[in-house]
Amino acid sequence: MTQSPMHDTGGVANVLGIAVHAVDMESAVARMCLAIDTGRKGYVCLAGVHGIMEARRHPDLRAILAHALLVLPDGMPTVWMGHRQGLASMQRVFGPDLMLEMIGRPELRHYRHFLCGGEPGTPERLRDELLRRFPQASIVGTYAPPFRPMTPEEEAALAAQIHSLQPDIVWVGLSTPKQDRFMRRYLPLLETRLMVGVGAAFLYHTGAIRDSPQWVKRAGLQWLHRLLQEPARLWRRYLLNVPLFLLQATLQVAGLRSYGVRDNPSGGTEQPGEVPH
Repeated sequence: MTQSPMHDTGGVANVLGIAVHAVDMESAVARMCLAIDTGRKGYVCLAGVHGIMEARRHPDLRAILAHALLVLPDGMPTVWMGHRQGLASMQRVFGPDLMLEMIGRPELRHYRHFLCGGEPGTPERLRDELLRRFPQASIVGTYAPPFRPMTPEEEAALAAQIHSLQPDIVWVGLSTPKQDRFMRRYLPLLETRLMVGVGAAFLYHTGAIRDSPQWVKRAGLQWLHRLLQEPARLWRRYLLNVPLFLLQATLQVAGLRSYGVRDNPSGGTEQPGEVPH
């Protein structure tokens, strides 16, 4: 297979001490394809304002992001921070769009996909919608994890299901930070190459929530569009995180406060993609 050209500089943006890869959609797809084709195993996290602030609060989540194969810029504020650091080619990689790119491109139809997330029935509805849009896609299985911690029996059943189906990618739609912790725990136990946390992609593509107009996305206001659709569930997340992120990002950009990725609690100096053996 011919890989897509790499458009990124190979660098990372420092977003409040969280290293986010300076990629665009094409280079993110290319890196994921390369990982699958070369047999590399890893998980992919998508970092927006909510994820960055959760990682600032929780050392375990910060360590999870540090060990990811890729940390993708899921929100415009993370992109703007990269641009301020000279990473002009860095562009937003929105989780629902990334899923469509990987599943829908005809040249990638040989990859096998597994959908993991949502309430019972949601991954099946997502599978049906994706196959309606992309009949050539190979979606080999679905699973809706319980909202509580999984029992050893449930873990063994999921591992057996993945073993029998051999997907290249397990798409995880459990929201941040639950999906990131889920991937970190289960990647070593599952026979798949990649796990990708795509948050609300399951809801977007099944019509449970509406996507934002492009001008809203470009303006960095998609969080507000989401908040207006799900105010009871999301008000605390956005109304607490967004002002605090803006304050801390302003201090970082102005040079009034330093956030070093070397302060990572999981190992000191590692960049994303360095997984301990």
